[in-house]
Amino acid sequence: MTVRRDFQESGRSRSDLLIGRDEALTGAREQLSRGGSVLLHGPAGIGKSTVLRTLAAEYGESARTVLRCSATESESHLPFLALADLLGLVLDEVSGQLPVAQRVALESALTGRGESTLQRDGLALRLAVLSALRALAAKGPVLVVADDLQWLDTASTELLGFAARRLGDDPVRMVFAGRTDGQEYDRYLRASTPDTLAVRVNPLTHSQVAALLDHRGYGGLPRSAVREIHRTSAGNPLYALELGRALAENPTPPRPGEPLPVPTSLRALVLSRLEMLSDDARRTLLVVSAGARPTLSLLHAAGRENAGAETAQAAALGLLATEPEGPAVRFAHPLVSAALYAEASAQERRAAHAALSTAASDPIERARHLALATEGTDPEVAARLAEAAALARDRGAPSVASSLGLLAVRHTPADSVPSPDEHRLRAAEDAITAGDLDLARDIARQVLARTAVPEDRVRAWIIVIDTAGHAMTEVDAVFPQALADAGDDPRLLALIHYQLAWRALLVEGDFAESREEAARASELAARGGDRHTELMSLSFQAHTETLMGHPDAPATIKRALKEPQDPRVTVHHNGIGSVRFRWLVMSDQLPEARATITTLLREVRRRGSVESEVHFLRGLAETELRCGHCGRALDLARESLRLARDTGIGEVASAMLAALAEASGGDVDRALALAKESVEHAEENGDLIYLSRAQAALGYARLVAGDAPGAVQSLRRARELEHDLGVDDPARGRWQGDLAEALVRVGETDEAQEVIDVSRAHALRLGRESVLAVLDRAEALVRAARGEHEAALAQLTSAQDRLAKLGYGLEEARAALALAELRAAPAGPAQAPTSYDEAARLFRRSRALPWLRRVDAATVPTPAPQPLVQQPQAAAALDGLAAMERQVAALVMEGATNREIAGRLFISVKTVEATLTRVYRKLGIRSRVDIVRLAAGRHTK
Repeated sequence: MTVRRDFQESGRSRSDLLIGRDEALTGAREQLSRGGSVLLHGPAGIGKSTVLRTLAAEYGESARTVLRCSATESESHLPFLALADLLGLVLDEVSGQLPVAQRVALESALTGRGESTLQRDGLALRLAVLSALRALAAKGPVLVVADDLQWLDTASTELLGFAARRLGDDPVRMVFAGRTDGQEYDRYLRASTPDTLAVRVNPLTHSQVAALLDHRGYGGLPRSAVREIHRTSAGNPLYALELGRALAENPTPPRPGEPLPVPTSLRALVLSRLEMLSDDARRTLLVVSAGARPTLSLLHAAGRENAGAETAQAAALGLLATEPEGPAVRFAHPLVSAALYAEASAQERRAAHAALSTAASDPIERARHLALATEGTDPEVAARLAEAAALARDRGAPSVASSLGLLAVRHTPADSVPSPDEHRLRAAEDAITAGDLDLARDIARQVLARTAVPEDRVRAWIIVIDTAGHAMTEVDAVFPQALADAGDDPRLLALIHYQLAWRALLVEGDFAESREEAARASELAARGGDRHTELMSLSFQAHTETLMGHPDAPATIKRALKEPQDPRVTVHHNGIGSVRFRWLVMSDQLPEARATITTLLREVRRRGSVESEVHFLRGLAETELRCGHCGRALDLARESLRLARDTGIGEVASAMLAALAEASGGDVDRALALAKESVEHAEENGDLIYLSRAQAALGYARLVAGDAPGAVQSLRRARELEHDLGVDDPARGRWQGDLAEALVRVGETDEAQEVIDVSRAHALRLGRESVLAVLDRAEALVRAARGEHEAALAQLTSAQDRLAKLGYGLEEARAALALAELRAAPAGPAQAPTSYDEAARLFRRSRALPWLRRVDAATVPTPAPQPLVQQPQAAAALDGLAAMERQVAALVMEGATNREIAGRLFISVKTVEATLTRVYRKLGIRSRVDIVRLAAGRHTK
């Protein structure tokens, strides 16, 4: 169909359809903004048409004529059909401008009333399509949009390609989409212009699939289900939505070990090819789908004697990968495996698992297959599963251990020891370790609904509390019920008082009460002989005392380090290893802190503890940030945030740390967004501890962005929160120097000095050398503002030297920047570049890009004032700009910001800045205000 500019689509594609498409859209937009063409390619259902519609809507607004076609497989044999869709509605408009032979050939091809063919009228038809596009382009820009190129009829493809290769500078842009299974998109390029950019539309990530399901109304699915949907769909949004819909509509969710329900719509994609296989080959493929890492050797051991020939037949049909990585036999797409397994009968599935239960070499796999091959309860099978779960736990696969534990529940008789509920609770605890909080919470609720055993009930309550994370206000009603179930058992009471210690800290913000509850928990655990809970409680007490600056902190750390130790506590994110790391960071022992946190991170990754991994990634990122390794810190912080969002664990803390890293080494706008997000979520959760840190991060990001008043507002709030919490150690949040600097910038030097004096007293008491050096840097700014130039220079020089010796690279560079600003002020702009050399070197070494941009801005010489272009010359001056320059200048006249201009023109902010620089130079002006004045002069003649 052809759509003229007057009849274009109204409205753009819904934003929820564009999840995860920023990369594809950015590349395509940049190409189209340059006047080029774009080919979108990728497998079926990946979202090519969605991106195509979005680009067509955006760029159709600036085109006079939009030509569209969308081919279908059933019509691909009809010649000239796509060409008729593209040119049919404009034929009357252009036919009068075509030579007679071309017009006759084109009308015959498009209307079907003649006998035109490529063989008979080839040249005339080719020239007619070219002439038609040129005639339309002469009246204004043309956008050609074609979807599903794989079904485009051969004749239309040939004619369109002939014209595209000869359009030259004519304003004709093309946006095409075609299906590919790999990178083989070359065959589509013959229908487009020579400069066409091929853009692959990639699969969605786990978090993007979760966001897509949430937007489409399937947000209530458990995280384990979302993870399985992502795996089965391989990130294909169409498949993911169909699987999500089927799961949401299924009244009985799959049991442990069972695959996702595969809807008929998706089964149909592969079942037609499965019907071409022999019965024996289908049975072999069913064994492949039931196995974890099947090989030909495993298939032979499972009784599939002709597995080699049968898998080769399946590969020829596109069901199996033709070039497997290693010896494993794998499906071309996970959906093929899921559909095949879903189509099989229960008896056929049990037979496949029975064969694998004896053929598999791994004990975990043998136990799993034995369970899935067995009906009803069986104590021996349950015991095998429990052993396999323990082995998986030791291997660092808690998710596997959890699923094996739930399988054990199915096969455990009600009167067995351990009981079904014991298996459930262990599976829930494994699920927490794996980061599957939804599953753990659901299991705990099941136990609470069915048991009256005090120990089981308290364990279930603790799981419910643990899965609440920092949002502990949501489980306030749990504590009285848990205490009632615990009775006077010191072991059970210790578990609850440990959680009460966390509640006092996170919800009440009361360090003193938190410390007392932790001490009570360690005493109760010692009485009950629970060394694990005793060590966890001592570690938490030491952590609280460290943050408080309490004098007993070193002694408590020593108590927590006494033997016997529990390896689980040593590497836990709330264990003594984590407490020792925090002590090292706050005590300025950065090399040892980095070594400690690196070892902890390596160990929890081996164990598969997701929550601890998120925590330790943040810790390592923070250490690298302190050391001035901003690029490394940014990578780690982003990794922590991705993992936190995928699992729902530690999102506030990870967003806060990512904001600090972005403000130091990445994108300041993103830093501001992340900091605001962490503030909002901490407030929603009632998490006072991380609310103070989030406010500090927001204040720092605002300071880097040049918003001193905003920085003062956020950092004052951080100060109030820490004061109310009873936090006296300035090394905890390290916001004091930033607040003093921001106060100086807004002219509040007296308050800045007060902040410095109060913080210095605490830093001196606790021996926080890096904090003292940063406070000296801030005090030098106060002195400079008061006119004490020489004293400020001396204090800044000393602060920079001390920070360098302590290894605080970023803080050292900031001191060098303050020195450069102080030296450049009396010397004038001419001296500025030399004054800033040291600061620029240090920021480059740290990869502190936002700070480096600040140095670059300070060293750009201010041009000498030049008279504005005289009003009579205004029109000629503006009209002399290039097209892009005129568009940017016009938007400036409307009052648009650089970011708004970038959004409206689909270019980057840097491109806007560079374009404005050229505009200033050409017009002999210095600022955006001068553009407005110039325009005013032009219009008042």
